[in-house]
Amino acid sequence: MVVGEISQERDLIIIGGGPGGYSAAIRGAQLGLAVTLIEQSEMGGVCLNVGCIPSKVFTHAAAKCAETAHLQELGIGSSTDIFDFKKLLSYKAKVINQLRTGVESLCNANKIEIIRGKATFLGVDRIGVENGHQFDIFEFEQVIIATGSSPIMPPALKRKGKRTLLPYELFMLEEMPEHLIVRGQDYIALEAASSFAALGTKVSIVIDEKISFPFDESINKELNRLFKKRKVSVHKENEFISTSETEDEITITFKTGKHVENSIQGTHLVVSGTSTPNLDSLGINRFGIEQTSEGFIKVGENMQSSIPSIYAIGDVTEGPMLAVKAIKQGKTAVASIAGEKVAMSLTFYPVIAHTIPPAVSVGLTEENARDFGLDVRISQFALGGNGYATITGKKDGFIKVISNSATEIIEGLHMIGEGAIEMAGSFVQLLEMAAKEEDIKFPLYAHPGFNEGLLEAIEGLIGQAIHAIPVKNNSLL
Repeated sequence: MVVGEISQERDLIIIGGGPGGYSAAIRGAQLGLAVTLIEQSEMGGVCLNVGCIPSKVFTHAAAKCAETAHLQELGIGSSTDIFDFKKLLSYKAKVINQLRTGVESLCNANKIEIIRGKATFLGVDRIGVENGHQFDIFEFEQVIIATGSSPIMPPALKRKGKRTLLPYELFMLEEMPEHLIVRGQDYIALEAASSFAALGTKVSIVIDEKISFPFDESINKELNRLFKKRKVSVHKENEFISTSETEDEITITFKTGKHVENSIQGTHLVVSGTSTPNLDSLGINRFGIEQTSEGFIKVGENMQSSIPSIYAIGDVTEGPMLAVKAIKQGKTAVASIAGEKVAMSLTFYPVIAHTIPPAVSVGLTEENARDFGLDVRISQFALGGNGYATITGKKDGFIKVISNSATEIIEGLHMIGEGAIEMAGSFVQLLEMAAKEEDIKFPLYAHPGFNEGLLEAIEGLIGQAIHAIPVKNNSLL
């Protein structure tokens, strides 16, 4: 190993080139900071290379497969069309390469110095970077840790062969599973079950005891209905016992709510377990940085840790492990370093799933409102009454509004249906603004469009939705 004799000075170093890291780097450059970004693998991180982007290629393909019957009604395609899995894998690789190249080009255009290698803290103001036989030392004013996290198998489940998969490994398979068993109920599990079912795989979902899907109970109920309609079996309230694996199949054994032992045989098992922050190799624990009992770095509203020169963003911090959190935190951190007074809040963030149809929840659920003892009004508009949903053949789903009865402030917005992902940003904005019912009723809505469903749901709070059948004996009328 060749060790640099003289340490090199840098103003701002960012460790990790995932969504949070490269967003922080670009925003830092925009704010006039000299930025050095260190990445030991591929730019874009786990999200772009093996996580968010590859999985959404699959969910996109699945959504298109689900449109086949409607497209035939329109005179497009035929029943003889065959899904080509190899072409999907080729498209996935093309998309990843295009996006990764785009990120690298943006960093170059913003004059961001990119250093390849593995970073290790040598002090609170120094790091070493190892790349093959080269080892360089850098002194810095500030550093942002954006090294992400790694999924781990639940303690009770030990990998016994190639048929037990972590989520990102599912989208790296080179052949379609014949029967996919999904253990979990988070958005990753829902997307895997929904997309592979639409692509032709037999799917079974096994949910741990007394845990439901992560949305408002109305959306959870609709997801269960749609899974049943598409012949996806959902096994609820189960206690995991064990797995056994052969060359050709895997068996998962569990106890049902009635304590009856049951088992399912499949060709693959995907487990949406927990994740651990990628911090061990950095060596930061030697310097007394404040961490949670789970090992996450504690940060303030500006993403600064207990050591003033060290900031942290994304999955290495507490909170949901979402790219949207990492991106926002990265921008907040560099703005603080640049001298701006900033703060970040995770009060309202969209919980989404690219299922078929997609789902989003923002703010209080109906169950939350009951638990908090709030007096609320609730309205739910079925997309079956929306003109554009009828045109596109995507009538499954609804938009649900939860409003405070006393103040008319919107407390929660939830949707399952086509366009839900695109509506998520508007939902967050409305809740951040503490919008009232009138704020949503006042604007004009594009017609025809799925967006009109939001207006109908708001007007439904007082029984005035135009395209909904009146409710008999409605006490609000």
